[in-house]
Amino acid sequence: MQKIVECVPNFSEGRDRAVIGEITAAIETVQGVRLMDVDPGESTNRTVVTFIGAPEPVQEAAFRAARKAAELIDMTRHSGEHARFGALDVCPFIPVANVTMAECAEMARAVGQRIGEELGIPVYLYEHAASSAQRRNLADVRAGQYEGLPKKLAKPEWKPDFGPAEFNAKSGATAVGAREFLIDYNINLNTTDRRYANEIAYEIRERGRWKRVGNTAPFYYKGDVVYFEDGVFPDGNSDFVAASFDELADFYRDSYGGDLRERYVSIGLDPDNLAGSPVYKDGEFTHLKAIGWVVEDYQCAQISINLIDYRVTSMHHAMEASRRLAAERGIVITGSEVVGVVPFDAMQQSGRFYLRQMHKSTGIPARDIVTTAVQSLGLEDVADFDIDQKVIGLPVQQGPLANMKVADFVDEVSRDTPAPGGGSIAALAGAIGSALASMVVNLSVGKGEFDGQYDALCELAEKAQDVKDDLLRAIDADTEAFNEVIAGMRMAKDTAEQQEARAAAIRAGYRTAAEVPMRTAELCRDVLDLCQQAANIGNDAVMSDAGVGALMALAGLRGAIHNVRINLPHTKDAEFIARVSAQVEELSSEAQKVCDAVQEQVEASFGA
Repeated sequence: MQKIVECVPNFSEGRDRAVIGEITAAIETVQGVRLMDVDPGESTNRTVVTFIGAPEPVQEAAFRAARKAAELIDMTRHSGEHARFGALDVCPFIPVANVTMAECAEMARAVGQRIGEELGIPVYLYEHAASSAQRRNLADVRAGQYEGLPKKLAKPEWKPDFGPAEFNAKSGATAVGAREFLIDYNINLNTTDRRYANEIAYEIRERGRWKRVGNTAPFYYKGDVVYFEDGVFPDGNSDFVAASFDELADFYRDSYGGDLRERYVSIGLDPDNLAGSPVYKDGEFTHLKAIGWVVEDYQCAQISINLIDYRVTSMHHAMEASRRLAAERGIVITGSEVVGVVPFDAMQQSGRFYLRQMHKSTGIPARDIVTTAVQSLGLEDVADFDIDQKVIGLPVQQGPLANMKVADFVDEVSRDTPAPGGGSIAALAGAIGSALASMVVNLSVGKGEFDGQYDALCELAEKAQDVKDDLLRAIDADTEAFNEVIAGMRMAKDTAEQQEARAAAIRAGYRTAAEVPMRTAELCRDVLDLCQQAANIGNDAVMSDAGVGALMALAGLRGAIHNVRINLPHTKDAEFIARVSAQVEELSSEAQKVCDAVQEQVEASFGA
């Protein structure tokens, strides 16, 4: 699976377009990196750049951007409204697809070390890459800003993680970190009254709002604010009143499972000195920031939302809560928008949520799931939503064979070239089998007699889609594996050393050429199980399709095994040959039994 990392460096230059252009050009010199967005701000004098790619290219692009920023930006001349302390101010790495947060933290350390050592710039690690709890929060790392760096660098507790503990007047300092993907998500209302947007924003945001009593409907802000008094500690979410903060904290923990002291500190209140401070009512969601405003271009009030961790609070959570709260106030949600890009995982979460709301199968192609999310969230309310441009990490078949038209693929196979050949065809057969298993299941979802099996059907269909996609990727993987063998054969063989290197490369190529179809065979074995399960719980009207799927999977498995066996001896590895040969025998035996069982079910259905 393709690994995708997002990098969002912030540069202390938002006015000189030539400088911004040179920095982004440095990023684009790295092959395998895609520049997604460039957002300069005049008043902040700051530019936010977004690019994505595999881990190694993204690391290199981030460093090249840092080097160019150090060359072109002079912090002694910088001024702007945004907090800042360096030419490259912050540089976060963000996992998008098939990458862990730990991997992103390691990327941050590697890039931070290069910036510190090669460019002579003090570097601080933050968030998930932080070297200590004190440095986790970016605001703490950047406290004092550029002007305060000389004093900060002189303090032992603020020695940089990398680079010199010396003030670099031209470049300042840089914070490099790893964090969760932040989704900039806005919800549109059918009103231009900002108060409605604020009302809803304050209800759903993690920070919450002041507790009010009295005349709070329909506008909560019309109520009277509740304050802490000496010996009077009201709970923000109920009528409970404690006599001390400790008593209130105990009640809060027992009732809501949270740490009230920690919560109050996070919003700037002193738990030991609360008299005269407002009591806070909890917001509906964690990991969500929100505020209301009016967008003149759209002629509507808008709930402006930052989803800090979409895995905890996703777009559909915010949307459905906003719909409910809007309806209570006599207004409606017209739609929403994503500013910038959004991970496929987040769109998949929301798409599957709405499919479940409609009692439809969640095991449909990835693009269909995204389309469901776009339509259900109203993401084209104010602008077009181009799935290919807006969604990162969308599963795609990038190989030339998998993207061919059927007729073109068949013609390509028929030509006088050894690849694509039987291995690619075997993978295609398995993919078709898995698609049929999914179809059988999806044609059962929504039928009354299968309502009690909805969850099981969806799980089965999702698995079938995943296996199908893996087998589609194997179509090109098989051809690429054979090309490794050809590349080895074309190596020079004039000297003994060259002959040895060539022989080793050929053996390695044949090993890959055996491993790839072996994986195809294993996936086809999974397809047989899926077809059997589909036949067991699916609609009798499409039972024959489960049978065809099983036959295709068996053909794919046997075809893949042919390719394993023909390549295996050329590896010259006795242990590998013995192990794989045993696996092949076991797979073949099991596969035939499962296929026979499915065909029996199909035959029985014909006589029903």
